[in-house]
Amino acid sequence: MPSLTSLQTVKSSRNDWLSELKSTAALGWPLILTNLAQTILTATDLALIGRLGAGSLAAAALAASLYHAVMIFCLGLVSAVIPLISSTLGARPHAVRDVRSTVRHGFWSAALICIPVWLLLWNADSVLIMMGQQPEAARRSLEFMHTLQWALLPFLCYIVLRSFFNAMEKPIWTLAVAGVAVGFNALAAWCLIFGNLGFPALGLAGAGLASFCSSLLMFTGLALVVSRHRRFRRYRLFGHLFDLDIHKLRRLWQLGLPIGATFAFETTIFYAAVVMMGLIGQTSLAAHAIAMQIASIGFMVPLGFGQVATIRVGRAYGARDPDGVARAGWSAYMLGVGFMVITASVMLLAPTRLIGLFIDIGDPANAEVIVLGIGFLALAALFQLADGAQAVCAGMLRGIHDTRVPMLLAAFGYWGIGLPLGALLAFGLEMGGAGVWLGLAAGLGTVALLMTRRWIRRAHHAAIAIP
Repeated sequence: MPSLTSLQTVKSSRNDWLSELKSTAALGWPLILTNLAQTILTATDLALIGRLGAGSLAAAALAASLYHAVMIFCLGLVSAVIPLISSTLGARPHAVRDVRSTVRHGFWSAALICIPVWLLLWNADSVLIMMGQQPEAARRSLEFMHTLQWALLPFLCYIVLRSFFNAMEKPIWTLAVAGVAVGFNALAAWCLIFGNLGFPALGLAGAGLASFCSSLLMFTGLALVVSRHRRFRRYRLFGHLFDLDIHKLRRLWQLGLPIGATFAFETTIFYAAVVMMGLIGQTSLAAHAIAMQIASIGFMVPLGFGQVATIRVGRAYGARDPDGVARAGWSAYMLGVGFMVITASVMLLAPTRLIGLFIDIGDPANAEVIVLGIGFLALAALFQLADGAQAVCAGMLRGIHDTRVPMLLAAFGYWGIGLPLGALLAFGLEMGGAGVWLGLAAGLGTVALLMTRRWIRRAHHAAIAIP
């Protein structure tokens, strides 16, 4: 019979795993809802702009796509604040000065990256024309871009503060502020686009101004919390803002630039898929848009658990606790991938009901879109597990400050395999939209496998000293 000591060890280990799973779930749901709230912000703007007409919507979509592409890279850069603070708190739970320094250099990073990005976005029409867009739509996109682009700095500063709250494992504040911002943005856009409640009717420029005001509101809201709340004000996050440490800034950029590049590789391959679908035909593009929107909503869950993994793994990494690193990483992995099993099952079992949320399935004119959409959802179900696995695993690796190699793995999987294979299947073998989706699935699957393998190898050595 097993000894009493061995039984106690097994019981203790089981309790540790259950405790970690509970902590991961508790930290995950506010992060997931916050991600959804930020998605709703963008969707609200485009829905209101659509009432101005197809031309306005097309111009806004061009501007929003370019803005999102550069914003996601910048967001990745400043989100390096999360693993840096998490590992600091893991090593020294009551650290104040180092946490404040990391946040300060996050603000500096946001300001520095905005300067070249603002110059790029101010000339968005030239960029879009070089990318093959219609000159008239590209020029009109400036109406939206020249107000939208100023939202970048307050948004990135909000992300820095959100990273602080997340690393402190208090994300409920970011959810509350994001929830208020959703309502404020809808009202502001309604007023400024159409001239309601006595405001001037600014059209596309009004939509961008509403986004700027919403981003400023989110940053201001979190700034008030950290300045007034008893638990957070002792960090004095806005103290000594001009004390710049080049070595600290370099460390943040060394960690953050690969994160931004990884985000960019993933985002741009989906933009490339939209372009390929447009070349195939408008029906395929419409069906693709519906299937991708459904998949994107489900993706918010593993994305949230990836953020949790960075925090929980980072804390264990800072404490030089390899068992804690493993528990934190695999707990997030199980919950994130497990949820994607559910979403894949729903896509396979009830595709028509899901498509019916976006178009009238009783209208014969939509019959071809529905048929294509059902096929695309079946293929989307294939990559749900891979998409969830790569999202969570990337977060796990960030927790142990491993970002450069994952960036290379993402570049290889998405642009070395996913994109060329999708193009070959869609156009070379004339598989159409199905080929594009198979290419996406192959790229995501490759990245998921390579990152999981990387995690298994790296997590074993997580007790090494932090650089």
